[in-house]
Amino acid sequence: MPVMNGIEVLKELQKQSKRPKILMLSTLTTKDADLTHQAIRLGADDFMLKPKDIPHVREIGQELINSVKHLMTLPVKAVTRKETLSAKSADRVVLIGSSAGGPLMLDTLLAELPADLPAGVIVTQHMPPGFTAPLAERFNRISPIPVKETETGDSILIGRILLSKAGVHTVVSGALSEHNKKIGKIIHTNSPSLHGVKPAVDKTFESAVTVYGKNIVSVTLSGMGNDAGAGALVIKQAGGTNLVCDEKDCLVYGMPRSVIKYDAAHKIVPLKKLAKEIEKAVREMEGIDV
Repeated sequence: MPVMNGIEVLKELQKQSKRPKILMLSTLTTKDADLTHQAIRLGADDFMLKPKDIPHVREIGQELINSVKHLMTLPVKAVTRKETLSAKSADRVVLIGSSAGGPLMLDTLLAELPADLPAGVIVTQHMPPGFTAPLAERFNRISPIPVKETETGDSILIGRILLSKAGVHTVVSGALSEHNKKIGKIIHTNSPSLHGVKPAVDKTFESAVTVYGKNIVSVTLSGMGNDAGAGALVIKQAGGTNLVCDEKDCLVYGMPRSVIKYDAAHKIVPLKKLAKEIEKAVREMEGIDV
């Protein structure tokens, strides 16, 4: 700069055999959301949201340091996946909720989930509109299970992770398959924000119970506020399982604490052990020991 802008630099770096790890800083605008998505597609490794106004930029100092350190742990190459002939509708679902501090934790968790996990996965991460598409694309590079941003009408399938689209609530709705079997579908609703956020984790948690009942494993990661507590209680009452990440691994413990306050947490688990606990809980629903 000013000879090239960031996008032009990324295009030039694509021609090089070696390149640095790249972190993009994005302001909270529609234009920057589009640029962030373009940057991820051009090879940027990660992005971070920054305040629009300069006086508040200093407030993200520690988060920037953490992001840079985390960036150095990410794999250089995207994961390779085996081709699957057809994905089946999920009889079980894993619901993951997070907010502030969540994306770095999701990197660790999604990278460690087994490719053959016999459940659908829905991740609800509080983010401004426009930024869940590049986030899904970035997760898709490091997860052994394909990741995509939700769309209305998406089927909840084994072997696919859905990331709730920002700006709308992700609701799980029941539908009948061609064999008259009840399956899960995604519906986007533009109802008012809940807990001041949209998408709200509670909306996804509570709606999933109407389709999956006890066959739900919920996971609550870092985040401020009370989103997740009420939904986790509904899951517990239906016979599902709620996992909460250990406080020492969370940037903010508001959301996990809300699950604990509702007496809805079945187990508090360190981040590094969450993937194994999820797999264990899912397979126990099948009656298969891990």
